[in-house]
Amino acid sequence: MKNNRQFWAYFTSTIVSTLLFSETAQAHVLAGATGGFWHGISHPIGGLDHILAMVAVGLWAAQLGGRAVWLVPLTFVSMMALGGFLGMVNISLPFIEEGIIASDFIMGGLILLSARFPLPVSATLVGLLAIFHGCAHGTEMPETASGFAYGAGFVLATYLLHLLGVSIGIFASRFDRLLKERIFRLGGIGIIICSFYLLFGS
Repeated sequence: MKNNRQFWAYFTSTIVSTLLFSETAQAHVLAGATGGFWHGISHPIGGLDHILAMVAVGLWAAQLGGRAVWLVPLTFVSMMALGGFLGMVNISLPFIEEGIIASDFIMGGLILLSARFPLPVSATLVGLLAIFHGCAHGTEMPETASGFAYGAGFVLATYLLHLLGVSIGIFASRFDRLLKERIFRLGGIGIIICSFYLLFGS
């Protein structure tokens, strides 16, 4: 599909650009001292980078429709939990911050271009992006925190942000095709604009 080819071109340029401007990109908003369930909840919603990606995952899932509505967000949450565990046990991934900001650009591009892939590909893509977010959460958990409570908190917050994105997408789907497409495109453009702010303005 033409839109899919456009997305992969966009994807490649996003990765290259993010790495080139990696010294500028300070996307992740550190949560400071974190610990426990409520701090786990506050961590994802305390950074615009996380909010953008997680709402975007829900929005793209709704745009895809069908089983993707629940499977794509579920995959993100599952892989994010895995990334969180890696961070908690001090297994750090390279380019975490770059991966997070790239995920915002990528998700915005998926929505803007109405990219559609086979469900396993879509789930795998968001799952790979989720690992960066989870690793950032886990790495910033202090030694005094309960790993289970903290992890449960950021998983719940992520789920709620996905639900917000899905709800927006389902609401948009109630309109006629042309208006629905415009709403999704505006959502994608908005996510990309905010991503540029994170890359250059934060």
